[in-house]
Amino acid sequence: MYSLSTCWNSHRHTDGRAMLREIRALGFAYAELSHGTRISLLPGILEAVDAGEIRISSVHNFCPLPIGVNHAAPNLYRFSDERPRHRELAEKHTRKTIEFAARVKARVIVLHLGSIEMRDYTRKLEAMVEHGERAQPRYQRLCQRCALQRAARKTPWFQRVHDALKKLLPEAEALGLQFGLENREALEELPLDNDFPALLQEFPSPAIAYWHDTGHAQIKENLGFLHHFSHLESLRPRLGGFHVHDVQPPGRDHCPPGTGGIDWIALAPLVKPTDLKVLELSPGLKPDEVSAGFAYLRSVWGQE
Repeated sequence: MYSLSTCWNSHRHTDGRAMLREIRALGFAYAELSHGTRISLLPGILEAVDAGEIRISSVHNFCPLPIGVNHAAPNLYRFSDERPRHRELAEKHTRKTIEFAARVKARVIVLHLGSIEMRDYTRKLEAMVEHGERAQPRYQRLCQRCALQRAARKTPWFQRVHDALKKLLPEAEALGLQFGLENREALEELPLDNDFPALLQEFPSPAIAYWHDTGHAQIKENLGFLHHFSHLESLRPRLGGFHVHDVQPPGRDHCPPGTGGIDWIALAPLVKPTDLKVLELSPGLKPDEVSAGFAYLRSVWGQE
């Protein structure tokens, strides 16, 4: 199952039906409704879905966007937030996403879970890698400092994520939906990569799955925090699907497959025809660039 996220074209459209027709014209039978889905697009989206013009594979929280928000905002509210009101809003708008996902017959809701309040190490480390400084002792010291700070601060932030999932999971289960817990690119974002096994063990329900973002995993590998193949292999039994995009090292992501540093052939043994594979591409790409990336991915991962 291949799908294309509307993060590529939602900003260019005022009619949701035209937005989805553009995706269908590129050969995609499925679309993911991204976290940039404005409320004004909903009537056209429902018309296209009800007419059978395209199927919705997944939606990305928060979808639709809260009233008054007109730009992509997946981290507008966070389950991990120290402020109770912001956590309440995160849960409220996730419930709206659950209702909408059921209405458009999506099977997965992709979630960002939150973050630890701490220094942004990711951008600093990316800049050092770009300047050829990864092998320097200063780089290694900064990585160690980041790891120690994450470990020391993680517990309360991650506990609030647990609490939110426990409340929201029964609502997804009742409607036959699945939460896809996405791996993130920033080093302070949750879950930390080594937390996924325990988190998934704590939530054995099939309504909770791991959602693998290829670009985010590759950025972590480029920084020395992750081995992309091994990470995916370890979580393959609970995989719910993929966000697919390439990375031009060290951290320029949302590029078409085949135009960056990801070894797509090496990952292929871990990909099944039945997996949901959502291309999540930069809105700056032209249609022919999207088509070329799609064709390349199918050539290495299979036609289905």
